[in-house]
Amino acid sequence: MAVIRRILEENGRDYRWSYVFTILCLLTVSATTALSAWIMSPVVNQIFYERRGDLIPWICAALLGAFILRGLAGYGQAVTMARIGNNLVARYQQRIFNHLMKLGVSFFNDTRSGRLAAQVNENVNGIRDLLSMTITSTARDAVSLVALVGVMIYQDPVLSLSSLLIGPPLIYTVTYLMRRVRRITRESVQINSRLIGAMQEATQGIVIVKAFTMEDELSRRISKLADDAEQRSNKIARVSERLTPISELLAGLAFASVIAYSGYRATVLGQPPGAVFSFITALTLAYDPARRLARMQVGMERALVNARMIYELLDLQPQQGDTSGAAEARITTGEVRFNNVSFGYVPETPVLQELSFVAQAGKMTAIVGASGAGKSTLVALLQRFYDVGQGSITIDGQDISKVTKKSLRGSIAYVSQAPYLFEGTIRDNIRYGRLSATDAEIEQAAKQAAADEFIRQQPEGYDTPVGENGVTLSGGQRQRVSIARAIVRNAPILLLDEATSALDNEAEARVQEALTHVMEGRTTIVIAHRLSTVVNADHIIVLEEGRLVEEGSHAALMADPHSVYARFHRVQGKKGLGLVDDAKPIQTPLPRSRAKKAVRRTA
Repeated sequence: MAVIRRILEENGRDYRWSYVFTILCLLTVSATTALSAWIMSPVVNQIFYERRGDLIPWICAALLGAFILRGLAGYGQAVTMARIGNNLVARYQQRIFNHLMKLGVSFFNDTRSGRLAAQVNENVNGIRDLLSMTITSTARDAVSLVALVGVMIYQDPVLSLSSLLIGPPLIYTVTYLMRRVRRITRESVQINSRLIGAMQEATQGIVIVKAFTMEDELSRRISKLADDAEQRSNKIARVSERLTPISELLAGLAFASVIAYSGYRATVLGQPPGAVFSFITALTLAYDPARRLARMQVGMERALVNARMIYELLDLQPQQGDTSGAAEARITTGEVRFNNVSFGYVPETPVLQELSFVAQAGKMTAIVGASGAGKSTLVALLQRFYDVGQGSITIDGQDISKVTKKSLRGSIAYVSQAPYLFEGTIRDNIRYGRLSATDAEIEQAAKQAAADEFIRQQPEGYDTPVGENGVTLSGGQRQRVSIARAIVRNAPILLLDEATSALDNEAEARVQEALTHVMEGRTTIVIAHRLSTVVNADHIIVLEEGRLVEEGSHAALMADPHSVYARFHRVQGKKGLGLVDDAKPIQTPLPRSRAKKAVRRTA
């Protein structure tokens, strides 16, 4: 009842007149059903027993009118309930998505996207089914049952009492089955979500699947999940359908006893058969709503499981949001300061330790270091995907933990090392940087990102749809589109996390030249493995095991042949590889997705 009450409180006001109309239609169905049973007494007694031919037209007209009215009322309630149900599904889908957008990066690191999507799609219908069954059962089946029982009692109280003895065993059976269905349904939803999620992941990673000849292994895994899902579904069917033979047995006993007793009275005592026919008709008609009510209890338990799982998701609170009274970020020059910042995705594994540096306004600051040194974590903290464990980060003297995240991120343009494109056209994906950007600004940004040439070679130019995650484009092309998206944002702070890692040398040179113009007047923080991309940086920060070990210009750092930066440079010069540490291996991995105990998680 608590779940039903919550759904009604959240949605009842918006659908109140539709519910009123639906309930009136259902009451009409119930009334005409009871009338069909009651009218059997005058039909048998006055037409067949007393041979009153003058009543035939009136009784037939009444019956015809009752059936027509019931048909129209049934149509009206079915269409209205379908409209309400479809709107509820759409409303909760939108509500769930909006809520997911408020949750932090850590939630999505710990939750498989395919499984989450499958679970949401499977459970969201539970809200619709719950309301539909509640309204329909209350206004139609329950009222019909009460009305028909009333007709039965009116016609023959003794027979009514005997037929109602099937109630207690039926109620006990329903209660037992509900408990069984509740547990099995939750297991079924979880297995089905794993199955659909695994299929989605396999299709998204089809290139890797085929490259590593994983088809047979994944087929076996999917087959096992499908078998588990089938077994759970079969078990739900076996448990829930047990109600059918039990209810049929009880109904058969009731009908047999009624016919035996009424037959005895008609043949031995000579009583008129009208009341008996009316009673049997009412009993026959009452069987369907009684059976539906019993099955509804089992079906409602399944819908309740789905609804509870939806609310478990909706009730997840962002672990960190904007602070009370958070102000809008006012970025003027864009100076970024890290003040003694420490952070770890899990407390016992620090990623950054007492990090302090300044990224000067309007200048280019490069962050270099071996893999796992904390470079990408630094960028994530600056955008408040996570909150620092100790210390603070300020922009123009404003502590970013005390400004709204929307205003903070609106002042930052970000290019990740793994470019991501969304469903839509190339133009749409660039416009995501700034929705108010004109077509001319989009094309200018693409030119600056060295993307205009290949875009115009596409079948529909800027209006060419991209495949899932831009699969129709090469890695370098996707990266250039994401760089154009950052350029069109026109933000005072630019973050480049391995922004040119997917480009060939020629394209990288063109993008670097373009970025040089884009960086003018902007505070730019660049993370790069290729040291050739940061030699012109105004300031270089060298990280090692989450600590700042060196900083300065390229010339100053190279002046000391024993510096960490100089060692990195020599390694790249000899091997032509990405940045590695040839002296001491990094022991602190970057646990991106193992963050259940993160320090001050993000919203």
